[in-house]
Amino acid sequence: MSQVESGSEARQGLPWAATLSALGIVFGDIGTSPLYAFRECFAEGHGAPINPANLVGAASLIVWSLLFIVGFKYLRMILRLDNRGEGGVLALAALIRSVIPGEKGQRWFFMLGLFGAALIYADGMLTPAISVLSAVEGLKEAQLNLSKETIPLISIVILIGLFAIQRFGTGKVGKLFGPVVLLWFGVLAGTGIASLAKTPDVLWALTPIAAFNFLLHEWHHALPLLAAVFLAVTGGEALYADLGHFGRRPIRLAWWVVVCPALILNYLGQAALLERTPEAIASPFFRLVPQAFVLPLSILATLAAIIASQALISGAFSLTAQAIQLNCLPRLRIFHTSLTEKGQIYLPMVNWLLAISCVLLVAIFESSTNLAAAYGIAIALTMTATSVLFWVAALKIWNWTKLQAGLLAGVFLAVDMAFLAANGLKIIHGGALPLGVAAVVMFFMTTWTWGRNRSGRQLQRQKIPLEDLLDQVSRGTIPRVRGTAIFMTGQIDSVPVPLLHNLKHNGVIHERLILLHVVTLDVATSKPAERFEFKDLGQGFFSVVLRFGFSEEPDVPRALKDGMPAEIGYHPGRTSFFLGRETIITGKVCTAWQKFRLAFFASMLRNATPASAYFKLPPNRVVELGAQVTL
Repeated sequence: MSQVESGSEARQGLPWAATLSALGIVFGDIGTSPLYAFRECFAEGHGAPINPANLVGAASLIVWSLLFIVGFKYLRMILRLDNRGEGGVLALAALIRSVIPGEKGQRWFFMLGLFGAALIYADGMLTPAISVLSAVEGLKEAQLNLSKETIPLISIVILIGLFAIQRFGTGKVGKLFGPVVLLWFGVLAGTGIASLAKTPDVLWALTPIAAFNFLLHEWHHALPLLAAVFLAVTGGEALYADLGHFGRRPIRLAWWVVVCPALILNYLGQAALLERTPEAIASPFFRLVPQAFVLPLSILATLAAIIASQALISGAFSLTAQAIQLNCLPRLRIFHTSLTEKGQIYLPMVNWLLAISCVLLVAIFESSTNLAAAYGIAIALTMTATSVLFWVAALKIWNWTKLQAGLLAGVFLAVDMAFLAANGLKIIHGGALPLGVAAVVMFFMTTWTWGRNRSGRQLQRQKIPLEDLLDQVSRGTIPRVRGTAIFMTGQIDSVPVPLLHNLKHNGVIHERLILLHVVTLDVATSKPAERFEFKDLGQGFFSVVLRFGFSEEPDVPRALKDGMPAEIGYHPGRTSFFLGRETIITGKVCTAWQKFRLAFFASMLRNATPASAYFKLPPNRVVELGAQVTL
């Protein structure tokens, strides 16, 4: 049983504690959508007039989108597809790659997962900006006489502060996330009930007939309206991504007991308010409460938005760490901010890229209404990619028939494509921005993967079989020196390049020589039985294969200490680690585009975190030997 699976079962023993934690991390994004989603359904330019029938119809669309996309698609079906406890589009793509026969099929479906991951980065840039900005906009309803420039400025200060504290982790303050978000959902439900009590006829929105009638009568405004409705479900993908932290049961429990009822009640309450007071469309959420309570509600909304943003930031860190382990991105500095929680990590480069992006978005768009024009299309594409991967997983992992898998995946894709088409209208109004960000991230990942594959093939052509070296050693033609040396290698059956260079320059080898090959599996965690593989090759040569899951920390010295036989005499403080460092040389047969990609790949390679730091090797025991690779 994997560590994640064990942890999930342990958590299920205390479902309410885990459910409270899940509220703060998993549902922060979708929980702040009432700040702006219903308002955008009737924003200027969408065309649908504010009347009782349209208000009930829009509320019904939101209610049934929440129930179908979040409640059925993700919680009932997608959450069942875990990669040894881990979820998310990249984990799903890695899982599918491990069961799909043929390199071509593996590559295309994994590329689809990479595209989904790239889109999540774009969402991680937009969500903190729109959540914080929409919450701070409540100050305008508190009649504090703030200037137009003050709201974006306050939002920028909050965002900078949020990103500045990331390096300290969220250990102690993170315990408050659950209670604060629970209070937030309680307020959502309470304000919705109070408004519904005055206009109960809005409850007709609970029937799907109201949604169909709305689309039927307002068909000429359907796409803009669907784009606005989609804002209510953009946090759905986050449920799947956070599967590894909490397990299925707490996430489902939190949704059906707390989140879903609170969201539905609040959206119905906003519809009821607008039926009574159509002029409240400027800010229906904050006008659900009396004037005296607007300021406290704005403060609570800001706290909820900060927590939602924190969840997205932490998710971006985890996604990047997974991508690095799967060799889709170059190695980056990863700091662990907690001694007890393995998921608490901090990546400085990712953090400050997100920070700069969020600040620029707030400064450029200035209001949540303007930002809403750019928001949604990235998640719509991610959900579509997840549906395609679900279809493959249903066929290959669950062994469903083509009819079963096709029918359900077809329904998912039909809904996804409708929302995608609706969000496509946003491209000229700002939606091109997240697509551009996703394209840049995709270029980074595909260029890195392409470059590593080319480099690996070139080194493979230059390899010298290990048997040839062992034959020379057996004849006593190579002098030996005392001690143990570990040479890291990409191919366990050939002589490592660092070993060849060591022989060339020093003319000797150590009396005990370990060839170390580190493998990242297409699963989240490795089983203890498969983690360490040791083989005696003879002549003082040994091979070690270390296998890590893509969500695990590759601590090589610890893994060697735990698995190495005692007779080898391994000690990290007395063992030398030899690593190769590649320098890329552009070949003459390259096209202009290939030269550009190779130059970009070479730059990424130069700026990557050294393997010695990434694998946590003792700095004073590492020897790096350079090698030129012509591509």
